[in-house]
Amino acid sequence: MQNNMLNISKPATELKFKRVINKNTFYLYDRDFEEKYEGYISSIKETLLVLRNKVTTDGLKRDFLVELIRNKENGLRALLALTGISNEYLKRLITLVRVIDDKELNKLTLKNKWPTEVEEISERGVSEWGDNKIAGLIKSNENFAKGLVNIFFEGSTVPSLTEALPLFELKKLSVEKLEFKIESLVDTLIRYKEKGSYSGKSERNPAELVRKGLEELKIPFVSGDLKKLVGVLDEEKRTMDFIIPDQRKPILIIESSYVVTTSSGQGDKAKTEINIARLIKKYYPKALFIGFVDGIGWYVRKNDLKRMVGAYDDVFTFHKEELNRFKELISSILLK
Repeated sequence: MQNNMLNISKPATELKFKRVINKNTFYLYDRDFEEKYEGYISSIKETLLVLRNKVTTDGLKRDFLVELIRNKENGLRALLALTGISNEYLKRLITLVRVIDDKELNKLTLKNKWPTEVEEISERGVSEWGDNKIAGLIKSNENFAKGLVNIFFEGSTVPSLTEALPLFELKKLSVEKLEFKIESLVDTLIRYKEKGSYSGKSERNPAELVRKGLEELKIPFVSGDLKKLVGVLDEEKRTMDFIIPDQRKPILIIESSYVVTTSSGQGDKAKTEINIARLIKKYYPKALFIGFVDGIGWYVRKNDLKRMVGAYDDVFTFHKEELNRFKELISSILLK
């Protein structure tokens, strides 16, 4: 059989090229899947229309939303569509509530009536709850469902959330959206449309805060590979975020890691940084290796975090006080 496979006629490149051009479908289209998914979309739409009629007739009541997410198959998805909050961002919010101990937020979310997590917290940290876990808790634990609804109602008034959430996301926690007010629904449409553009802006990259700090101090820097590692340790090296003043004779080497999700990959990231630190100490013993490590992803993976920060000579977060401390360190070293 192998010989027959090797002897089959192979079409010429031009014929293969024409085939792709002439038989191009332009967009993937599977009618069965499309019809099934249209049913899902219609279910969410109808669910929201029923909710709107209830709100119009009886006014907005929290019980409506608790009933919605507990008893309707796509109730939670409908609520997320109404407010413009993505499923992934809801998971981040739930993780935030689980890991921080804030009196006002705990009271709002009824956190003391959520399931005990002692058995769920491993040595690697807190695992993020998946869709099935969240859906199961909504149905089995009424207080959990009420706590989620309370976030949609009052989350934007809790200081711990207003400080932690970007304004772009915080604005989605609006009572006006739950009341189906036109201006608020337009706001949701705009945020849906602009989400990709917003996420892709360079200003959304935390490393830009480091860049701004260096530029304010007029400190020269480059990004790239350390010269002594090129061609010798290509498999072990990595591109560095900031090298001061240059790749040949670095005084400071700065890396940035901002993680908002939790995954086993953070352990690999820590291993990589430990290895990089070893190479820097060996080939550039006079250079200072600094890390910016921040985000809820690191907050909840404390074992990985300990290993990660152990790679650096000093570590900072993107908190204003930490950024100021970073500038002070830079000034003390380079602007004497």
